[in-house]
Amino acid sequence: MISVVIPLFNEEDNIADLQAELAAALAGIEHEVVFVDDGSKDRTLERIQRGPGTRVLVFAKNTGQSAAMYVGIHAARGDVIVLLDGDLQNDPKDIPRLLAEIEKGADLVCGYRAKRRDNLAKKISSRVANSIRSRFTKDGVRDTGCTLKAMRRECRIALVPFRGMHRFIPALVKGLGYQLTEIPVNHRARVHGESKYKFGSRVFKATADMFAVRWLLTRQLKYEVREEGAG
Repeated sequence: MISVVIPLFNEEDNIADLQAELAAALAGIEHEVVFVDDGSKDRTLERIQRGPGTRVLVFAKNTGQSAAMYVGIHAARGDVIVLLDGDLQNDPKDIPRLLAEIEKGADLVCGYRAKRRDNLAKKISSRVANSIRSRFTKDGVRDTGCTLKAMRRECRIALVPFRGMHRFIPALVKGLGYQLTEIPVNHRARVHGESKYKFGSRVFKATADMFAVRWLLTRQLKYEVREEGAG
């Protein structure tokens, strides 16, 4: 089974289309969808269609994208965990392609937006942040800002709960020796709602987090254990 984890914050106008697209993309695949509502102030929760395979986790107040992802990932029951944005900019049709890379042997598959449908400010901020992050963490990923990812369940042991964690999932997972790969994915313009992130918050917060993650990677414990039979 796969688990699709989707953080939500004020996405009331996107939920119906998102659930319909997920159902079509995952037809024939055993799955669950884990929505994590990050303290939405609109009708997001009301508009989620409940049913078998749909789980809804609710934060009492807005805590941030990293917290929503971390909680959703650790609540997931599937052997493979897929991360997806709730704003319809990620395309659910790409999920089977990510799963195919897992089948080939990758532990983490990161989508990258070959043709971004964002405004110029977001493109510039993302390019700057990705360049700085990749240089210092050496994760080899060109677009960690793309939420669309798939990972084996065991990879979640690498994740550390802190604000900004979602930007460093590839670095943390790779740091524990897991194998990752990238594939191009579709990116769509936002139709409803607005971006929750501004230029300054993306660049400067990511830069500060980068130094902390670099330190963490140099201090990770790496070991192998062999259990020998008794007497």
